[in-house]
This record gives sequence, structure tokens and C-alpha cells, in this order.
Amino acid sequence: MPHDIIGGSVGHNHAHDPLHSHLPPEDTAADLQVLTAEIIEGFRTARDKAAYLRIAGVPMEVAGRDGPPLKLVDVRLTTEWQVGTASPAFGTRELSWLPFPGEMITERTNLAFLYVSLDERRELDLRSLLATRLARPPAATPDHTRPHDHSHDTSPDHPHPHADTHNHPHPDAHPDGPT
Repeated sequence: MPHDIIGGSVGHNHAHDPLHSHLPPEDTAADLQVLTAEIIEGFRTARDKAAYLRIAGVPMEVAGRDGPPLKLVDVRLTTEWQVGTASPAFGTRELSWLPFPGEMITERTNLAFLYVSLDERRELDLRSLLATRLARPPAATPDHTRPHDHSHDTSPDHPHPHADTHNHPHPDAHPDGPT
């Protein structure tokens, strides 16, 4: 695909891919709810819980704050039912409490992951783990078979594995041209 110089960097000269999108927050929240429910249901029914966690992309270790990495040692499944709501009341320190009628009581289930090291103990819940994953941009496509709109840096420290192939011949090409 042809390239242009855009802002001092080599870039593609095509329109933004119409299939590439950034979900509005309400769609991300809906995706998060569906993914959470499916992962929890899969974990409940999985015969090999550790294998299921790996398939679901749950890290077996996370970076420590200032020390060694933390290792996953415990998974907790909790179910809660919201039976009412409370909020500050006007002119009093007592909360205003509104109990829900039966049909408004909602169930929430979550997984929590306990990570430990000699220096630290940290609990991460599934929703926050998935929210972090959903917020990350998709991985780059090194073979350029799908359109994308980012610029290319041809410096040697560029993170793309294909960075040095844009302006250089194929490594197997003969130095004097085709033979």
C-alpha cells in the first residue's frame, strides 16, 4: 500500500477504516457486563479451574509495586443482592433508605483474584481486570492485511516487527537486483 509523509512520519494514504471503532462508554459497559457474566459462568462449570483462568486471560502473576511479581493464589466467587439504596438525607446525619420491592432486587456476581508476594498482597476483581483489557488499543497487525490509520516510524527502536521493511528490500533479495 502506498505511503505518505505525515507529520514527519511515514503513514498510509487511505481513509480511516470504517470497521475500526471506539465504543461509546455505554457499549463498553454492556460488553463488560456480558464478558463478566460469561467468564463467571465458565469458571463455575470448568473442570480445570486453572486452565480456564489461563484461557480467559487472567494473569497468573502481576507486577509488584516496588518488588518481585505477585503470584495468583486464590480466586473468590461472590454473589450479592442489592435489596435497597441509601443516600444522604437533607438536614440529618441519618441516611435516607429506600428498600426495593422484590422485582427490583438485583443479583451481582463477581470473581476476585488474590495475588501475593513476600512484600505485598493485592486483590483484583474480574470487572476491573476486564475494563483494563477493554481500554487497551487492539494489537497491531504486522502483515498489513487489514487497513489501519497509525503512522509508521522507521527508526530501529520502533516497536513494530515490520518497521524496517518499509524502505528496505526483502532480506533474501539479491543486492544487484533480480537475477
